[in-house]
Amino acid sequence: MSMMKNLAVLGLAATILLPGQITPVTAAEIEIGLWTRADRSGPLRAGNIVAAADTVNKMLAAAGSPDTVTVSIHENNAKGFDADALDLMKAFAANKAPDIYVAAHEWIGAFAEAGYAMNLEDHIAANPEYYADVIPVLWNATLYLGKRHAIPQDSEIRMFFYNKDMLRQIGKSEDFIEGLPAMVESGEFTIWDLSSLAKEVVDGGAAEYGIVHRPNVGPDFLMTMASFGFDPMDEQTGKLQASRSALEGFLSWIKWNADNGVTPSNNTSFSWDTINHLLPEGKTFIKHHGLWDVPRQIRFGVSEDSEEAYTNTVGWVHSPAAEKGGSPANLSHPIVYAVNPGSEHADLAALLVAIASQPYFNTPHAVTTGHTAIMHAQSGMPAYQEAWALSRGAKLLPNASFMPNHTQIGPFNQAIYKGIQGVETGRISVEEGVDFILDELESELGDDVVILD
Repeated sequence: MSMMKNLAVLGLAATILLPGQITPVTAAEIEIGLWTRADRSGPLRAGNIVAAADTVNKMLAAAGSPDTVTVSIHENNAKGFDADALDLMKAFAANKAPDIYVAAHEWIGAFAEAGYAMNLEDHIAANPEYYADVIPVLWNATLYLGKRHAIPQDSEIRMFFYNKDMLRQIGKSEDFIEGLPAMVESGEFTIWDLSSLAKEVVDGGAAEYGIVHRPNVGPDFLMTMASFGFDPMDEQTGKLQASRSALEGFLSWIKWNADNGVTPSNNTSFSWDTINHLLPEGKTFIKHHGLWDVPRQIRFGVSEDSEEAYTNTVGWVHSPAAEKGGSPANLSHPIVYAVNPGSEHADLAALLVAIASQPYFNTPHAVTTGHTAIMHAQSGMPAYQEAWALSRGAKLLPNASFMPNHTQIGPFNQAIYKGIQGVETGRISVEEGVDFILDELESELGDDVVILD
């Protein structure tokens, strides 16, 4: 879309002076409201929208228009994206909604169902020069009932980080150590094999813990559950779903790890600070976390700050399949931009999002926060190429899945986490854990969830 086409569609170029015109039309200043968390780890989520407004203003000036666009930022101090989304829902209900907002992708279903997220299909189709290069799999994180209601703002990838030096310490060959990712990729090495290997490391005295995971509710668990065939959503009906057999397999793995000293039975009572130091301090063989953790690992001393030093010490694998020959699993949790369909300036808001999503703006966010690109072209940018962890992480994206964009994903994840915690601490058996999760889901979600097998 040309500059003039962009501005004409938005009605912003109407004030261009015609030849011979003496008196200029009164300039309009259009204010666009942006809602975002006050997140020190991602300041450019807001900053890039502001920068996009500067670009639009330059376009207007070049077209001879006196109109200007400004961005008014509302920064929410919510502790997390879930709390932020609930506050934003309240703002919509009170008619205090912004024109653009930043959200965790799984909330898009709730906002779209309430009429608070604009269906962007027409906007995307009309602007291929802005969106044709988006990495296709990322669009899956923006869908509600098959329609895109958001634009990916960033992406990331999750993995099992493993300490190569610990494998050397227990006598594993370099061929085995370096070949582990390929064995996981091919389905030759299963998630049970990974647990057995972690037990070898602990029993051999190389680490205190074999595998540690997040200490609170979150999307990571859906990644390992996918290894056991757990699919949380039926795309045809738009309903959440839970498989009894997949839950039983997954919780059996959780119990085996706890019973065999692989995962500490009190993992869920650890603080994040404790979890984040275990890999750099050589106390755990494996940490299940995300790509953005790499700079922190280096900062905390896992290796020297170079690709060669890091990759000699730490390896990455997907969540391996539960059975030989199966496919490994991964998960990405993109943050997205959404537009308020009730905004007086919805088209302009969408244009700002489109501009802010371009490689020139998105790449500085990616390289400064440890997030993978949203567009293929970013991989060729010097700053992105220098961020070696991002280039490596992007190779794992083809295996990525996403949390469902469903209104009840919060309670869904909470029920699963409670079951994990109960089994891992030994308070309940695997069978009791499965029954608890399914009963909780049926009680809390009703018709929004289907129980399989």
